[in-house]
Amino acid sequence: MEEKTLNKPFRSSLLALVLLQASCGTLPNRIVTFKPGSCQNMTEENLLASADELGSSSTTETLQCAMTTARSANTKALLMSPLPARIALHLAERQPPGTDREALASEGVSLAERAITSGGEGDAATHYYLAANLGLAINDHPVQAAENIQRLESELTRAVQLSKGIDDGGPLRLLGMLYLKAPPWPTGIGDGDKALSYLKEAVSSYPGHPLNHLFYAEALFEVDDQKPEAQKEIKKGTQLLNEGQWGFNRVVWQKEFADVVREISGGR
Repeated sequence: MEEKTLNKPFRSSLLALVLLQASCGTLPNRIVTFKPGSCQNMTEENLLASADELGSSSTTETLQCAMTTARSANTKALLMSPLPARIALHLAERQPPGTDREALASEGVSLAERAITSGGEGDAATHYYLAANLGLAINDHPVQAAENIQRLESELTRAVQLSKGIDDGGPLRLLGMLYLKAPPWPTGIGDGDKALSYLKEAVSSYPGHPLNHLFYAEALFEVDDQKPEAQKEIKKGTQLLNEGQWGFNRVVWQKEFADVVREISGGR
């Protein structure tokens, strides 16, 4: 199959930008401090027991309490768990661009690395949240992509190999967008065929996540200029977004959908 190159100008969506704008500089090592809250019951045991309940719908105070507990983990179960890195990502995503967001995402990278060295290498979620945090931590820095884009590719590929279903196809979704938005060969790893393949699989296997449809729509339009098919995917994703329980993510994703609709329609 002939490799498809990417030559159509197109916006970088938030998550695509997260994956593309990589810097080889040192990640921030500052720890973000939280205001005192009611965290008395947030023990390591309780944190692990409530893992499935911590997500985009959780209050920021709850996530901050969970992060405080995760930072001082002593038990093997929490040290090797991807949960602390996931909590860091949720907190970072709620921050405006700047030092706090970068610091929280950078800490998420460190927590994922801690999980790997503690015995969690075989957990797909650990590699997935490491990549997501890494991208967000370096999002606002100049593009000097070689080293970090390769690391992002490596971590997301490992996540796909271990389990594609994390975050409703998250590893497929982000790896596909990495291939869609990265510079193509010979300067980068961008590859239209790979992007379409991974994003089509994300939609086919995990049709319940709105971003799977949005990102597949971007690939259909940008790689193959399939405007009608892209619009169908956007319609499906929009319905999922409007009807689902997406918590704090809803507002950000609504803007993403609006931006893609404007681009496909020819607006700026």
